[in-house]
Amino acid sequence: MWKKTLIIMGLTILMVAPVDAQSISVGPQVGYYKTKDADDGNFMGGVAWRMKLMPAFGVEASINYRQENYANDALTVRSWPVMVTGLFYPVPVAYGAVGAGWYNTTVDYDQDMVASLEDETTQEFGWHFGGGLELPVGVTSKFTADIRYVFLNYDFGEIPGSGNLESNFYVLTVGFLFGL
Repeated sequence: MWKKTLIIMGLTILMVAPVDAQSISVGPQVGYYKTKDADDGNFMGGVAWRMKLMPAFGVEASINYRQENYANDALTVRSWPVMVTGLFYPVPVAYGAVGAGWYNTTVDYDQDMVASLEDETTQEFGWHFGGGLELPVGVTSKFTADIRYVFLNYDFGEIPGSGNLESNFYVLTVGFLFGL
């Protein structure tokens, strides 16, 4: 249901936005994140596509790869988040962001530590909000930098002593977008 709603909302925005207000850009992004209860912080990488619909509104779609370890390396979580983010520009170079993500997630259990559990792949849904800067570089390129807080609750209940692990996180990203 929520997927259909997001698609309908996106298509409606595209239809009512003036054609001359639409600018499209795409490019790489890298980030650093630290999940609250993960063993360490990690880097991630991916690609982002951004369309400015009107002077004050835009939309971003991105896909990244991320990995983290929990419970003293008893489990490794790898995910490929596909995110859609609405952008609000109170001023031309700063934006607020709110959106949702679908996290295709693989959980690998260390068989030496947790031999009774099988590795598994699941899909998780998460929400995020934040803000950032979008600075022009030349005529059509942009440098982006933002911070987002992601609400994502993995279920680690099968591992003894891991029922209270939290997987929400902050992510700092930078990117370079090329105008199309």
